[in-house]
Amino acid sequence: MYQRDQLIELLRSEALQLGDFTLASGAKASYYLDCRNLTLHPKGANLIAQGMLELIQSRGELPAAVGGMAIGADPITASIVTIAGQQDLPLKGFMVRKEPKGHGTGKQVEGPVKPGDKVVIVEDVITSGGSAIKAVEAARKFGLEVDTVIAIIDRLAGGEEAFAAVGIELVTLTTIKDFGL
Repeated sequence: MYQRDQLIELLRSEALQLGDFTLASGAKASYYLDCRNLTLHPKGANLIAQGMLELIQSRGELPAAVGGMAIGADPITASIVTIAGQQDLPLKGFMVRKEPKGHGTGKQVEGPVKPGDKVVIVEDVITSGGSAIKAVEAARKFGLEVDTVIAIIDRLAGGEEAFAAVGIELVTLTTIKDFGL
């Protein structure tokens, strides 16, 4: 069972850094959330996977798969798929490369998914939504049906509006308000 308070505590102790930072979007910030410290942490990975799996299940029909932009979404995807497997749920994982491979099959979307599958994109931190939107676009180009992004934390910096503009619902486990920032 998902324990939101424990996730917030781990985010605070393992991922939140205060100072002067430049974000991927180019924006300046007084804090940084390094969620890799959490998605690659044994307790953090489990809390995130349990929380996201509960959100996915609460939305009705289980999608065929979860995945997102490599490298950030990979540990989240793996954790969710592992927990789903332990619960005997047929939820698969996939990954989206930043660009198609230049060799082999040349795919940008990798994993046991096929055009027409309904999928959920997972992400760690949402700021402007740029990375997750690129994952959505690549998944849709491959033929996957995407209408939801689930993230660990929303910085409340315009991401939700950016997703709405492309017909995607954003659902998060936490927001920056949970930290009083």
